[in-house]
Amino acid sequence: MDKELLMECRRNNRNAQRQVYEKLAGKLYAVCRRYLKNDEDIEEVLADTFFKIFTKINQLQDLETFEAWTKKIAVNECLQKLRANKKLHVSLEENHIIADEAYEEASFEKDILGLLHFLPEGCRAIFNLFAIEGYPHKDIAVMLSISEGTSKSQLNFARKKLQELLTSRNI
Repeated sequence: MDKELLMECRRNNRNAQRQVYEKLAGKLYAVCRRYLKNDEDIEEVLADTFFKIFTKINQLQDLETFEAWTKKIAVNECLQKLRANKKLHVSLEENHIIADEAYEEASFEKDILGLLHFLPEGCRAIFNLFAIEGYPHKDIAVMLSISEGTSKSQLNFARKKLQELLTSRNI
């Protein structure tokens, strides 16, 4: 991201903020989509993310890390939304998995990450944090107020379910 553009954002230049929004909206939407199913929730979290980005940009020490910083904000906003909706319940129960009929109707050939939406909310969050975002189990446990063992078991459960889904769809 262009440093001068970010400096203009620090000066509350609305045109610069619009340019940053246009450059990052798609990427941050994809991050939010990995955590949230509902389009309204995604849009709300995305708006909250950009609000936080533009109101906290002066706190960012190194503008070189801007994009990583924005992604971290988006992830944290998604987790906050899941907690607020009480959807971060971590469970191994099979009845949280969507029925086979709904699975057959879905088309995942274009976006394999769509399979994540067939996982329970808590499992999906842990899988995203570990496998995609790269957080260690210790950090995930702190972020979600769970034990490291729970984080590890939920990751294992998510991997098994994803493998089953991939196998059943021959993807």
